[in-house]
Amino acid sequence: SAHTKARILQIDAQRIQRDIKAGRVVVVAGFQGVDEKGNITTLGRGGSDTTGVALAAALKADECQIYTDVDGVYTTDPRVVAKAQRLDKITFEEMLEMASLGSKVLQIRADEFAGKYSVPLRVLHSFQEGPGTLITLDEEESMEQPIISGIAFNRDEAKLTIRGVPDTPGVAFKIL
Repeated sequence: SAHTKARILQIDAQRIQRDIKAGRVVVVAGFQGVDEKGNITTLGRGGSDTTGVALAAALKADECQIYTDVDGVYTTDPRVVAKAQRLDKITFEEMLEMASLGSKVLQIRADEFAGKYSVPLRVLHSFQEGPGTLITLDEEESMEQPIISGIAFNRDEAKLTIRGVPDTPGVAFKIL
């Protein structure tokens, strides 16, 4: 019942499966759901992506495709770094780390859901053809290799280092 903070508890895919088998195109409001009393509620930011992944899991889809304004996941923000490269493949864990550190390609909850239910996830551009980036469990190619998949950052944060601060109770409190 908490709008923008709702969670997916279950998906009854039977009706959707029936409609698909009947040749109908199923349209789902991606960020909405109902609570136990039947009231409409919302999932909040990224709710459509999360719903898409949840539906793919419930329907046992081969892959969930998320269409967005970029053609995949990049090694860093291509608007800032001209030499950023699109990744063909990345693991759920790597994507979760990048998303939690500021990469805005995929909502964290959608990636968590995909990883939890082993739903391969592909990020594609809404208006351009291309292979996009596959997000999956498969780590075989990079297993045990010390690699960096990407760099995420947040322009709204800064780090401040103050040297020579005595290690005594209350000093950090006074500074902050």
